[in-house]
Parts: sequence; C-alpha cells; structure tokens
Amino acid sequence: MRTGPAARAGQYAALLAYLVFLAFPFLWLVSTAFKPPRELGSLHPTWIPKNATLANFRQAFDEQPLLHAAFNSLLAALGAALIAVAVATPMAYVMARHRTRLARAASGWVVVSQAFPFVLVIIPLFLVLKNLRLIDSVPGLVMVYVVWALPFALWMLVGYVRAVPVELEEAAAVDGAGRLRTLVSVTAPLLAPGIVATALFAFITAWNEFFFALVLLKTPEKQTLPVVLTHFIGAEGAADLGPLAAAAFLATLPSLVVFAVIQRRITSDLLSGAVKS
Repeated sequence: MRTGPAARAGQYAALLAYLVFLAFPFLWLVSTAFKPPRELGSLHPTWIPKNATLANFRQAFDEQPLLHAAFNSLLAALGAALIAVAVATPMAYVMARHRTRLARAASGWVVVSQAFPFVLVIIPLFLVLKNLRLIDSVPGLVMVYVVWALPFALWMLVGYVRAVPVELEEAAAVDGAGRLRTLVSVTAPLLAPGIVATALFAFITAWNEFFFALVLLKTPEKQTLPVVLTHFIGAEGAADLGPLAAAAFLATLPSLVVFAVIQRRITSDLLSGAVKS
C-alpha cells in the first residue's frame, strides 16, 4: 500500500524526532566531558565547549582505576556472551525443531522469566553463589549474566532456527549426517548472523549491567566499570561532573564500536538470507 507525501513526511519527522531523542543524552555527555570546570558551572550552558580540554579525562584516570575496571567488565561481558550463545544455540534448535510439551514449557519459561525484577532474584542468586563460593568473583558474575541473558538469547535464536529450511536438514540426513553433524555443519553456518546478533546483545547487556555487579562484587579490584563510575559521586550526592562525564563517555565507546563494526555485516547477511529460497 502506497503512502502519500504527507504521510511519508510525517514518518520521516517522527523518525527524526526519535533519533534526536536518542542522540541528545550522548551528545550532551560528549560535550560535558570536554568542558572545563568554569563552563560546567555556567548559567548559560552551550552545546560546543568554548575552551575544550582533556583535563577531565586525565583527572578521571588519576582518581579511579578505569582501565582495570574496564578489563573486568570485558572479561565478564565476553564470558557471558560466549557461554550464553554456546548454551542457547543447541537449546534453540531443539525448541524450534521438536515442538513437544517440554519445548512449549521452555518457551513459557522464556517469557515468564523476563517478568522477574532484579530485586526479586538477587537473594536466591546470592545464596547459590555463596554455596558455590563464587561471591565477590568475576566467574560468579559471569554465571549470573549467563542465566540472565539465556532466555533472551533463546528467544532470538529460536526465530532464526525456524527460518532455516527444514529441507536442508532432511537432505543432510539422507546423506547420513546425524543430528549433531547437521547442527554443526548445516544449520550453524546459516545461523551465523543470528548468533552474532545474539552475542552482541548479550555482550552489551553484560557490559552495561550495574545492579548485580554492585551487589556481588565487594573487592575494589574486582569491580566492573559501571560500579566504578559511581565513585565519582560523593557521599552527599554531589557528582564530580567533568571526570564522571569523561569516564562515562569512555565506558560507552566499546559498545558503540562493536555495534558499528558488525551491524552492517549482520544486516547484509540477514537480507541476503531473506531472499534465498
């Protein structure tokens, strides 16, 4: 159905407004990160710093161990993404290809689990990790991130598996391939865009996660980057705005870079897969 010029103009205007809404916090963060203290306290703030400076970045690195915290976040995010995808891929294949009662129950668990708030599950998770002696450790945090990311990873990958033609697997079975061989050699390569997209979302979720890391990590040397950012806020709630903005800007860069590098590949692979018969 074709749309008229007025409807198309309204769509573009709505899209532009949405992009501005999304971009405003990040642009203001970048502007604040490069402003000197005098401009930060100005009654007439400007978008572009009049006297841009890198002093906020130097102060941020001097005050807090940002590189070590970023390394901890990287370990937790990469570990959670890789393990979640490795576990979710065969599970999604079984749920998509064998629609039994167990598969339907698993699908219901995926939906219901997303409704639980963080506060409701933190106590059981804390007790489990305490019994496993994984409190205040990055591996314990990775385990929590995997559990939290697994339902969403399953939900995404089930859709990708169902998009793969069953005829390809039947042809592989005729040639003598078993279930595992079919999954590894036939289905998994076709799921590559979906696996990458799922891993990306799991990575970004773990990289930006704050609540679990705050509760489970007490040793300063093991804390992740989102937790360390709170150290720029004083006991009375007064924030050291310049260094905080600089550190927060650096914390957002890995997610932006990873997404910018692979999003074009993901889009092209999905579109090319959509037109194949």
